[in-house]
Amino acid sequence: MARYSKKKIAQLAEQALCERYPEAQCALVYDQPYQLMIAGRLSAQCTDARVNLVTPELFGRYPDLKSLADARITDVEEIIRPCGLYHTKAESIVNMCRILYYDLDGVIPDSIDELIKLPGIGRKTANLIMGDIHKKPAVVCDTHCIRISNRLGLISTKDPAAAESELRKILPPEKSSDFCHRIVYFGREVCTARKPDCEHCIIRSYLLKAYPDHICKL
Repeated sequence: MARYSKKKIAQLAEQALCERYPEAQCALVYDQPYQLMIAGRLSAQCTDARVNLVTPELFGRYPDLKSLADARITDVEEIIRPCGLYHTKAESIVNMCRILYYDLDGVIPDSIDELIKLPGIGRKTANLIMGDIHKKPAVVCDTHCIRISNRLGLISTKDPAAAESELRKILPPEKSSDFCHRIVYFGREVCTARKPDCEHCIIRSYLLKAYPDHICKL
């Protein structure tokens, strides 16, 4: 892969994904910024689909930030149990909401360094907030992004922090957040972990026009 330009490959992949998924949308459903933070926390070691089944009940019972800040952790645990790790997730969600409501006046921090100080917020969710809420350059390194970026030869690591660092050097900042959203859908539908459908890979068709001998690292 050394003879290929990683930035060029990223550009072609972005163009292909944009054609297939013109609407770059977050897979997590939410109405308020703090709800996206909670959904992001729940998504740890859990599918977005399951999170989206759980959050309507959670946000229905606790309709605003204050109600969650004042919630009993054990009550939240019962609702989010299907998402797994519900003890630690419930504790971090309630504590995060307490800090947001009582200490930060409901204002969502607009830097990754400040976001990751909140209970339960790692770099993946912090980047999600930066891109979707604050509309700033962000790289959300979930399992799909890491897997496909490795296959394309854009990165050579499975560590999320290292992957984020490598991709920030390659992806256009203004397109990086949407790229990550689109690659999630692509990873679910085409370039799956178990059986990638290379025959119907739009990224592959784009790359072969520029690099006829390009081969994904499967």
